[in-house]
Amino acid sequence: MSHAIKIYQTGGPDEMRWESVEVGDPGPGEVRLRHSAVGLNFIDVYFRTGAYPSPQLPFTPGLEGAGTVEAIGEGVEGFAEGDRVAYAAHPLGAYAEVRLIPAEKLVHLPPDIQESAAAAMMLKGMTVQYLLRSTVALKSKDTILFQAAAGGVGLIACQWARHLGVTIIGTVGSDEKAELATAHGCTHTIVYTRENFVDRVRELTDGVGVDVVYDSVGQHTFEGSLDCLKRRGTLALFGQSSGKVPSFDPSVLAAKGSLYLTRPGLFDYTADRSSLEHCSGELFQVMQSGAVQADINQEYALSDASLAHADLEGRRTTGASVLLP
Repeated sequence: MSHAIKIYQTGGPDEMRWESVEVGDPGPGEVRLRHSAVGLNFIDVYFRTGAYPSPQLPFTPGLEGAGTVEAIGEGVEGFAEGDRVAYAAHPLGAYAEVRLIPAEKLVHLPPDIQESAAAAMMLKGMTVQYLLRSTVALKSKDTILFQAAAGGVGLIACQWARHLGVTIIGTVGSDEKAELATAHGCTHTIVYTRENFVDRVRELTDGVGVDVVYDSVGQHTFEGSLDCLKRRGTLALFGQSSGKVPSFDPSVLAAKGSLYLTRPGLFDYTADRSSLEHCSGELFQVMQSGAVQADINQEYALSDASLAHADLEGRRTTGASVLLP
């Protein structure tokens, strides 16, 4: 009998239950996957709390994992039993020892990338790929502000931006996190608990502002993020860890310098097979070259997912975290 996390009602970390489940044979187009590692991401918190609605209750959370194909369903092509694979995609269900998943959501793992590294990197790494390479195609000498630079996405972005020759200013919550971000390629750090990040960005850019702000914090940083942009700069708001951004008058964007605002999401950048393979392929390339590495700073038993969520929400984690079945 396999086990999985089940959520019967939305709420706090204690709403997650570790239960026995029965996983059947894969249906047409599906594979049965045994996880070696599962990724921990803030989007999992959004589904657990109900900020993002789940398709039904109860549900098993999680959108990212890696492991080995155990069985394939009718019509599946390109995958076979024993293949090492990874994914970051709907449907929910990654917090499980074994799951069924559409084969079209999977990608093959290169031999030199470990499954734990893939589970830590697929969602966050592909997020960085689309943010830095597609939402805005950054060029050498560009300057960006990355909010929460010592988080899981932030540390990957620091490495990748350095690889691209981009100047990256990162906000962090402590001196320890500033050291971590710097070690990963952040050019300048701002400890937001004691520094006004808008004033500091203006100082660092001689009053010009940055080309792009990447903000996953949301409510607490939104207005300040707009004020950090240069004329015709772009704010990529890709999360809301501090809460939803309130409604605002779009004419504000014109008043602040004809700014661009986008609310991108990974699954729109990997919606078809070609896009998924391009996005994951670029991620694997920078991992294989050593330019970007998976920093797994926390490991939890999958059965301890409630503790992992509490640590994530309490900002007690840095870099990536994985859940181990």
